[in-house]
Amino acid sequence: MADGMKGLPRLFRATKVSYIGLGWALREEEAFRIEAILCLLMVPLAVWLGDSGIERAIMIMSLFCVVITELLNTAVEVVVDRIGLERHELSGRAKDLGSAAVHLSLVQVPVVWGLVLFS
Repeated sequence: MADGMKGLPRLFRATKVSYIGLGWALREEEAFRIEAILCLLMVPLAVWLGDSGIERAIMIMSLFCVVITELLNTAVEVVVDRIGLERHELSGRAKDLGSAAVHLSLVQVPVVWGLVLFS
């Protein structure tokens, strides 16, 4: 804790900066915006289609996995760009790995939903 905050003030500050990050991602990152909108649209569908709380939770968690992964990918891209905009093999690899993680998170949604809904 570099700022010396503890307890509730630290929790409130962490919550505030989390929402600042979400707001930035919504404003600046089209991929995140699209995935967040789809998540918001699909959560009610998961609630409606799931037969139990567990099924609903699993389907919703698969959606949250996508937006969480996109946020982490965006963080990697921001850090890489902060270091330098020139082309570098490791910078490209870091961005490609983040992109691969997002892709896999997207692929798991229909797999999870299919297993839940058609088992």
